[in-house]
Amino acid sequence: MADFNALIDGYHRFKTGRYLEERERWTTLAEGQSPKVMVIACSDSRVDPAQIFDANPGEMFVVRNVANLVPPFEVGGGRHGVSAALEFAVTQLNVEEIVVMGHGSCGGVHAALSRRFDGAEPGNGGFIAHWIDLLDEARDRVAAEHGHGPDAIRALELETVKVSIANLRTFPCIPEREATGRLRIHGAYFAIADGLLHVLDEATGAFTAA
Repeated sequence: MADFNALIDGYHRFKTGRYLEERERWTTLAEGQSPKVMVIACSDSRVDPAQIFDANPGEMFVVRNVANLVPPFEVGGGRHGVSAALEFAVTQLNVEEIVVMGHGSCGGVHAALSRRFDGAEPGNGGFIAHWIDLLDEARDRVAAEHGHGPDAIRALELETVKVSIANLRTFPCIPEREATGRLRIHGAYFAIADGLLHVLDEATGAFTAA
């Protein structure tokens, strides 16, 4: 397991290896970024989008948070980290595609289904509870159909992607760009156990292996 010293060792390997090998790329990136794709993924340490998509630096604008969630558009109260990142990617970087990627064995989804943090104080699970309550409606639907076992967890992991996509479209900058073909939205799901990536067909609501 990596500690901070291991991270520093890794930095030195990077600086004397890949950084030198791709010096021209880094020189170009120092002048600015122009990624075509935004990826919204989970903070889970096992699902690094750059590794999963074998992407190079500068190719993806990535936002990661608990359970790969996008909140709906709102202007009042609180801080809006995901909203700010989304606004920046779409209106300033002019990304052409957004990928919302869920994953298997998601702790945030399991917490939403079990409601383990309900009633917790901020700093002791309360922030988590208030974040994953974005899944309340989907959780109730899934629990009614599948109960609370492994099938329910998998179903809610998939629903999380759909919830985030629906919330994306509440931001005014999204539908206007979709309508003119300047922006495309995709849903994906990475299964840690077998390494398979599944892609959402919005017309049918089904996820199929890529």
